[in-house]
This record gives sequence, C-alpha cells and structure tokens, in this order.
Amino acid sequence: QSEVVGLRLDKYLVSQMPDYSRSRIQSWIRSSNVLVNGLNRKTGYALELNDIINVEPQEIVELNSNLIPEKMDLDIIFEDEEIVIINKPAGLVVHPGTGNSTGTLVNGLVDHFSSLSNLNGQIRPGIVHRLDENTSGIMVIAKTNLAHANLADQFLNRQVKKKYTALTWGLWTENTGEIDQPIARKKKDPTSYKVSEDGKSSITIYKVEKKFRHLSKVSFYPKTGRTHQIRVHMQSIGFPLVCDSLYGDGLPLYLSRLKPGYKISKYEESERPLLNRLALHAMELIFTDADGKQITLQA
Repeated sequence: QSEVVGLRLDKYLVSQMPDYSRSRIQSWIRSSNVLVNGLNRKTGYALELNDIINVEPQEIVELNSNLIPEKMDLDIIFEDEEIVIINKPAGLVVHPGTGNSTGTLVNGLVDHFSSLSNLNGQIRPGIVHRLDENTSGIMVIAKTNLAHANLADQFLNRQVKKKYTALTWGLWTENTGEIDQPIARKKKDPTSYKVSEDGKSSITIYKVEKKFRHLSKVSFYPKTGRTHQIRVHMQSIGFPLVCDSLYGDGLPLYLSRLKPGYKISKYEESERPLLNRLALHAMELIFTDADGKQITLQA
C-alpha cells in the first residue's frame, strides 16, 4: 500500500503483529521465516508497492507442521471458485496456535476444500481475517492467492464494511453514535485489552435497535478491526456485552435476570440459561470481488 512504501520490513511487521517483539521478528527475517514475494530480504528492506509478505514463525511451523484434516459440519452461505463464505459458530477457534493444534476451523477447512490460499502461512490456509473464538458469524475464506490478496487489501484499507449484532446490559440514552477510543493490550494480562491513550486508533459506530427492561439489542459498524474492539468499547462506556467473561460479569443470561427488581445475587443456578455464550454475532460483510463487483452477504 502507498502509505507503507519505504517502511522497513521489520518495523512494518511489528506494527502488524503486536503480539511479537521486534527482536523476535528480526530473527524470523534472518532465518528465512519471512519471505517478500517469495524471496529472503534483510530486516531493513524498504517495502515497495504490491509486495506480498509471507510470515511463518519457526516455532509455530514446527508445532503445527502436520495440519490434521478433521470432519466438520461447515455452515456454508456462499461458494464459488475463488471464495467461501461461512457462518462460524461460537466456541470455534479459527486457526491453530499455542494449545490449539486440532479442533479449529482450519482443520475443518483443509478436510473440506482441496484448494485454499497460503498467503497467510501454512497453518492459516484460506484465513484472511478472524473472529474471536466466542463470536459467531460471517467469515470469508480465500480459495486462491489472488482472491486472498484482493480481500486482504480491502481489509487493510478499511474498505470492507462489517455489521455486528449484540446484546448489551444497561439503559442507553443515545440511540446512535461513534466511539473513538484507542485500544491497547493490558500489560498484566496480555490476553485482554483496554482503552488507553497509548493504544491503536479504534472506532466503532453503534445503533441501538431495540431497548428492553435491562438490556438492548445493538448494531455495531466497526471502522477499525482491533482484537476485542466492540467488547472493550462497550465496557468503557458502561454497556458490557451479555455473557462476556472478559469484559462483563460473564454470567449466563437467565430469565430471572430479566424480571423487575432483579438482583445479581438472586439468579437461580437451577434455571436453564436462555443464553450461555458471548452475545456477539458478525451479521454482514460487504466487499468487492476480483471483478470489481460489490458483494453483500449476511449470516
């Protein structure tokens, strides 16, 4: 992309992979675990327009070098020769990582499809973007590298439009608005995030669709794609998502919680929960296919 042309390879990767230190990324570059257009480059290589960078961290490659195909019922919404659109269930991890070598969406994808893109490395075939494990909804999978590059370009330039549906606790006063609060990883718990001036720019547009006694149904249109963005933003303004164990109370949604005079200490554990998963669903994606045609799909 034009805005990153001339940027050092290692500096760019640090900005894209905040989970890893600059020294770790530099060691990957020196050990040929980072390729630019299929070639080894130095850490200070200046990026050029349309460079394709392939990163395969050595420790992850060795851990998952044998990706195991697994039978999996995939809810396929749309499929052609270039892409697949699926409705991911809550509780399904997208790709293998530390502690998750099997049972991920990728294990199901490699069993189901003979062709998947490999621009995101050998343990993430077809994966252009992610959803949290406990978030359900629409995901686009790339079958070819051409489709992957086209989609990744649109995600990078924030041209993909996303709509999420959620249930939040609290009584909203504003029915529409925008939350513009930077988000950073928590130092004490690197698996969770917080609003912080030191964080990355994060923007979420919201629209309250329906108000109930204790909670609301809300649509979210994130302009940026930070990890846990909607969940963190909702916690920051006092409307945490229902059943959010990281940024809310994490309690299941029981019928007794919705009645007048409810007190948190009184809910019945013997009740069958109405909902016992994060109340967040990726509802819609709008993007452009390789022929320039706008595609709108819903889950």
